[in-house]
Amino acid sequence: MKSIILKTTTLLLFFTQIGFANQSIIEEKEKNQTIKMAILLDTSNSMDGLIDQAKAQLWGIINELSYAKYGMKKPNLEIALYEYGNANLPSEEGFIRMVLQFTSDLDEISEKLFSLKTNGGSEFCGQVIDTAVKELSWGKNEEDLKLLFIAGNEPFTQGNVNYKEAIASAKEKGILINTIFCGDYSNGISAMWKDGAELGKGDYMTIDHNKKMVHIVTPYDDEIIILNKRLNATYIYYGKKGSENKSKQYEQDVNAAKLNEMVIVSRTISKSSRLYDNASWDLVDAMKKNSVDLEKIDTKLLPEELQKKSVKEIKEYVAKKSEERKTIQDKITELDAKRRKYITEKNLESSQKEVLDNVMIQAIKKQAISKNYSW
Repeated sequence: MKSIILKTTTLLLFFTQIGFANQSIIEEKEKNQTIKMAILLDTSNSMDGLIDQAKAQLWGIINELSYAKYGMKKPNLEIALYEYGNANLPSEEGFIRMVLQFTSDLDEISEKLFSLKTNGGSEFCGQVIDTAVKELSWGKNEEDLKLLFIAGNEPFTQGNVNYKEAIASAKEKGILINTIFCGDYSNGISAMWKDGAELGKGDYMTIDHNKKMVHIVTPYDDEIIILNKRLNATYIYYGKKGSENKSKQYEQDVNAAKLNEMVIVSRTISKSSRLYDNASWDLVDAMKKNSVDLEKIDTKLLPEELQKKSVKEIKEYVAKKSEERKTIQDKITELDAKRRKYITEKNLESSQKEVLDNVMIQAIKKQAISKNYSW
């Protein structure tokens, strides 16, 4: 009798565990699909041009990804960032640093990119790939598009971790490995960068990392920049880090503007897209998601002009700013459509073929087809 009870209990436990596992898989699949993109940048001495391109072209990449579709849905976007090959990083860790875990906070991504500084070192491609595969939260949703981009200009074979083994581990998690060699196409082949991409089922690309970026001027740029200032005025910070994040938003505008006009235009377009979500610190985005209770909010952590207002008055103020934002964002989207058409008709994109954002966007769109993503 005891044996039967024991077997029955074991079976119940087994089926319960299966149930939990299946529920976990179902919950993972029910989430909106996500494009997860890890960017691994060589920050050794010779890579100033690469970092400059990454800073300047981040917003162009994000803008293209904002148009992605998965059936009737629009996927989320998360970006992670690593630097490697920098002499300032610990040698015992392979001169590698996780700059940012996967996040959808676009201002934080920009802030971290602008914090990168180059300094000589040893570039261990296998080790940084292996580290990113193990440390990052890739998730278990098989419908997510999981991409790793590694850029640099030294042999792919350096270091104690074999790049082939690191890529094999990535493939087990459904991660596609894309390699970007900063230099001549044939040199990248002999340095095994092409082999890395082929093993990782990704794309091998080359760029001129020192190429001067061309600013594509359109008749719509000035109006977009003016609208950016109006857009910023619709953000209402709240919470412990609200004021800090509002300042970060402004600082990343300044960083973009310092590079050139094209970058602040691209950033403004990103800020009008669905991917620019600040519900963690902005009341307009938070109210849309029903992720904040105004009854429980600490009014001392609101802008001064709202601190003495009633809950009803705050709601009315947020609703007004929400309407203003939608009007501004719709106008930016309209101008962006005209801007894109102008650039296409004038064939102004051809001068930018050998730069970071162009090769990355081409690879993403090509690989997204296998996961049924479209544009």
